[in-house]
Amino acid sequence: MARHIDFKAPLITSIKTADKPLPEQVAERISEMIMDDAYRAGHKLPNEYVLAERLGVGRSTVREAIKLLASRNVLEVRHGSGTYVCESIGMVDDPLGFRFYRDKKKLALDLCEIRLMVEPPLAAAAASAATPKQVETLLRECDVVAERIAEGHDHSDEDVTLHKRIAEASGNLVAPGIVGIIATAIPLFVRVSNRSLLEETITTHRQVVEAIARHNARAAAKAMQKHIEHNRDNFRSLPKAQ
Repeated sequence: MARHIDFKAPLITSIKTADKPLPEQVAERISEMIMDDAYRAGHKLPNEYVLAERLGVGRSTVREAIKLLASRNVLEVRHGSGTYVCESIGMVDDPLGFRFYRDKKKLALDLCEIRLMVEPPLAAAAASAATPKQVETLLRECDVVAERIAEGHDHSDEDVTLHKRIAEASGNLVAPGIVGIIATAIPLFVRVSNRSLLEETITTHRQVVEAIARHNARAAAKAMQKHIEHNRDNFRSLPKAQ
């Protein structure tokens, strides 16, 4: 369910500078509001009339600013409902242009190598830093991935969410975004319908999360390494053209 906030108090001052086009200035001010925690992921913005009044600009300018922010995946316009702050704010599909790499097999293998550099240490950090609530979330996300696989559904989104939650539990502010970009890229461009890989995914996910729950950093890192290496080995068996 979307969250709402109180807009009775003025949130930002009128725009008077002229060094940038007005819609861009309005977009920047709305972004500042989001960064200052006036709005958070899932929050609904006030309507165009209210924003225009608060910002001291016309509604058409507000509309253009919202379009700019929607193109940057900061805002989401839901027709008939309103404008909301994106859940994955600022994150867009393929931000590094992976779709233009011709050799998708090499891309997948190289992404696995990067994951091996990044994710086992993050899993270890999560084992040291995860709160009870975060552990509970990880266990739940792990079950969701397993359920999707058991039902024969695509589990890519849920898999990426689990890896991002592990990165968040590490306490590193940058890690979730980096892991999100890397982990999202592989299923975007390489599809593997290998039952042994799916079963291994369930097993190694559980090993990683249970090690984090036990606050065993070494076991968490080892399980994450095993998980990624198994993925890498399956990608190696793919024909180059896939």
